[in-house]
Amino acid sequence: MRKIYVIGIGAGHPDHLTLQAAKAIGRTDVFFLLDKGETKDSMIELRRQLMRAYGRPGKRVAEGRDPDRDRTPADYPGTIADWRHRRAEVTEALIAEHLRDGETGAFLVWGDPSLYDSTIAILQEILARGETTFEYEVVPGISSVSALAARHRVGLNRVGRPFQVTTGRRLGEGWPPEVDDLIVMLDAQHAFDAYRDADVDIYWGAYVGTPDELLVSGPLAEVADEIIRVRTEARAKHGWIMDTYLLRRRG
Repeated sequence: MRKIYVIGIGAGHPDHLTLQAAKAIGRTDVFFLLDKGETKDSMIELRRQLMRAYGRPGKRVAEGRDPDRDRTPADYPGTIADWRHRRAEVTEALIAEHLRDGETGAFLVWGDPSLYDSTIAILQEILARGETTFEYEVVPGISSVSALAARHRVGLNRVGRPFQVTTGRRLGEGWPPEVDDLIVMLDAQHAFDAYRDADVDIYWGAYVGTPDELLVSGPLAEVADEIIRVRTEARAKHGWIMDTYLLRRRG
């Protein structure tokens, strides 16, 4: 039986790798990489560094092209479903061609595989088709949410109060009721700006854990413009951006 690891490698710093993840990398015969293009080559390079540092001699790398998708679709759920389906096809072809019976393959996933990543769902889709068989194991990693809180030296929750993880798209539809601490991911439209007049603090970070790390915090009314400026400049410089933030009502 073929086996696949889905390994969380952390938010960007090489030292985010857990001992469990390092051991799993050392047991891997074939690493699968989906190339997102030249603008995101730095995301691939961290994976290569970890493979060189912890991989076994004779390891192999199988690469495929990550399908493109519309970033501002009218039908967001439908667009994501179609993209995941096409991604599953690419992934299945890589597994079928490069992973032999009795071997172990691995996907190195930024952050934690269980938080805003599609790898687990894609493997489940492949198995549901019944044409390519394997077993898989998920190795947790340090998420961008955990790394953000650590870099700002704040806790995500307050005593007896819930916090929620959401997306910029959902925040744009309104602040969730009965939630005072809100973690926001995947916000390309600066949804936080709608709340600059509220009594809210923000803890924002981009490329957390990498040499390009950016951090801004303070009352949202005072730092919203700075975050928009820094984010816009960083995206233009790198061609991509991964940022996360905590919005916290005061009191």
